[in-house]
Amino acid sequence: MPEISVSILTVEKENAVSTFYNLETAKVDYFHIDVMDGKFVEKNNLELMKEYALTISHISNVGLDVHLMVENVEEIMDEYIPLEPKIITFHYEAIKEKPRIMEIINDIKNNGIQVGISICPETPVESIKEFLPYIHQVLIMTVVPGKGGQKLMPDTLEKIKELKKYTLDNDLEIDIEADGGINYDTVQSVKEAGCDRLVSGSYITNSENFSESVKNLKGD
Repeated sequence: MPEISVSILTVEKENAVSTFYNLETAKVDYFHIDVMDGKFVEKNNLELMKEYALTISHISNVGLDVHLMVENVEEIMDEYIPLEPKIITFHYEAIKEKPRIMEIINDIKNNGIQVGISICPETPVESIKEFLPYIHQVLIMTVVPGKGGQKLMPDTLEKIKELKKYTLDNDLEIDIEADGGINYDTVQSVKEAGCDRLVSGSYITNSENFSESVKNLKGD
């Protein structure tokens, strides 16, 4: 059964606290914090996501799954490390210099936080294989990052399958997380591709029954 990391990207500020409580009651496994800087992606929500993450860290025991869609990874990750998130994931496309990628990986791990690398739909799995022994998670974007409510891109399922096979063949203990367009209609194909953790936003947060939506995704 996959874990569910609920994206709070579209949660309305005036209802945020009650929504977070209700999502925890619905038994989500993580709160997915989509941090965007207006550079790596068009939208800038740095202040809002920091506020949401801080609020959740004070009122909830559910772990934070921080997804940095930013160019200046080091600066932004340093803002989240004090919140003791369960995991911080950054984009391979934002760095590319191999020594710097390893520095970021080690910095996050040295703070007792799990580390993940995310790749966009156009980036091949091959690009990150050398880093896999040193990280805890790969986040496969199944949509173009930066916008909520998009449809899952079917070609990305092949990347999940490729990554799953590679981790099994090389005895790597890595979680595979998928993010984008995951709902009742697409969840089965994503799970069959080999995902361990599913990011879902609007399908859950726009539903009338959070618990039922989470159960639908998990397959309870």
